[in-house]
Amino acid sequence: MLDKLMAAQQKADEIKKRLDTIFVVGEVEGAAIRVTATANKVITAVEIRDDFYKQADKEELEELLLTAINKALTQAEQVSATEMQAATKDMLGGLGGMFGQ
Repeated sequence: MLDKLMAAQQKADEIKKRLDTIFVVGEVEGAAIRVTATANKVITAVEIRDDFYKQADKEELEELLLTAINKALTQAEQVSATEMQAATKDMLGGLGGMFGQ
């Protein structure tokens, strides 16, 4: 039983490492603002096109930046949830033998 629990923990650690290598992007205004994040919800880059930056006012820029960040984090959450669901299914399948299933 302990071996299966340790294997489950190892699998969870592997998934977390894999999520660090999956990148998602949130874009607004036709990619004038792009926010890149990992599937572990860590923002890794923010890009603002020069032409957009020069003509945008502060409030507009702040609002659109928040929107792009939230889009990236929503995508990261979706990827993370999908990966965790698949892993949980695998782990529970492996643990089923402990309970006579």
